[in-house]
Amino acid sequence: MMLRNLCVFILLATGLGAPAHALTLSSVDLDAAAQLGCVLADDALGYLNEDQFNERFDEVVGNLPEAQVDVIYAKALGYIDGLLFGVSSGNSDIAQRRLESYSNSGSCAYGSQAVRRTVSL
Repeated sequence: MMLRNLCVFILLATGLGAPAHALTLSSVDLDAAAQLGCVLADDALGYLNEDQFNERFDEVVGNLPEAQVDVIYAKALGYIDGLLFGVSSGNSDIAQRRLESYSNSGSCAYGSQAVRRTVSL
């Protein structure tokens, strides 16, 4: 919970002086946000040290413009926030189980970013 509160604070602090822009995400941005959500889940679970977190963060968004990284990061935080929706601060076991389930999912398998996700109608 502290990670989420810190991330929200950072987003608010960095965004207050910036002009408002429409939130648009391409499929590449959405894929990066999902990957970054996995990194955030692993970090919240204590699976990553600082160097590992920075390395994985950079693997996902290292080559993107800062404004695009901010949008992707916000979306990734949204994944984690949605995952923990309805979990009160006293239920850390439930939060941990949800984070572990997400971290262990096929979409979070480290290295799965090489797999393309497509949607067909």
